[in-house]
Amino acid sequence: MILADYFRSERDATWDFALQSGVRCGVIRLPEDPAFDLTDPAAWETVVRRFTDFGITPLVIEPMPNEVHDHIKAGDSMRDACIEKVLKMFPIMQKMGIGTICFNFMAHIGWYRTSSDFPERGGAKVTEFCLDHFSPTPHAITASQLWKNYEYFIRAVLPDAERYGIKLALHPDDPPVPRLGDVERIMISRENIRRAVYEICPSDSLGITMCQANFYIMGEDLEDTIAEFAPKIHLVHFRNTKGTPRHFRETFHDNGDLDMANLMRVYVKNGVNVPIRVDHVPTMAGEKSTLPGYDAMGRLFAIGYLKGILDATGGAVR
Repeated sequence: MILADYFRSERDATWDFALQSGVRCGVIRLPEDPAFDLTDPAAWETVVRRFTDFGITPLVIEPMPNEVHDHIKAGDSMRDACIEKVLKMFPIMQKMGIGTICFNFMAHIGWYRTSSDFPERGGAKVTEFCLDHFSPTPHAITASQLWKNYEYFIRAVLPDAERYGIKLALHPDDPPVPRLGDVERIMISRENIRRAVYEICPSDSLGITMCQANFYIMGEDLEDTIAEFAPKIHLVHFRNTKGTPRHFRETFHDNGDLDMANLMRVYVKNGVNVPIRVDHVPTMAGEKSTLPGYDAMGRLFAIGYLKGILDATGGAVR
């Protein structure tokens, strides 16, 4: 495995903690600024240099920038123009040595939690989803529309992804529920994700982000899922959790339902050797949360825990 961490485009404490913890590779978020041109190599060079000068090598883009991704998922009048921008990103990514982009197909409502202050061990705060507390939005889309929009997008971008050696890593829906109000969801089961990456348009460039807690919440057997999708795993989100699709919460990485060390052994056994990063961490004592699930001290604990598991199971890249 290639130890990485998630970095926002502007330096904050998580950058320092990651570097001090031995992280040298980055899963990076591009600037969400109208002045940043996704199709301008010079703009990318400025961002990438910011990381490399700091000591971090970007390997993955996450997420696909919302300015294009939202229109693609919704299939609206701007879809084709946004797909053209995505196609222009690929040769830039190749030039920068960034070989993977994490995307999802959650239209209108993306990653969603109903609270960010659920009490965890020692009074730490974590994010929680409870379907009974969901507040409806005015948006609507059907599963049939989503599948059509997904196929349209994949068929449009795969030829250039293959040409430039870019891996597309599909993230499951989070939360993995069939609908949120009038917004339906499709990447909510192993069966559906199998359809998305193996059946619709098979390609070595198309695979998944193995967000292990997502598959667990779906009710899937994680060892079987990893074994089946091993050739398609392009990125791992190393995350723990407790609960069911209707009501779950994040946890400390050593305090959830998942046997994290055993899962690492399963990745190693199945030859998975891709960037891996910790995900969805607690907010610790004394922290003022800037982005629940991504605060600095919880990440520090989680990175150390992940490094120990990598060393103990033979998963570490030397």
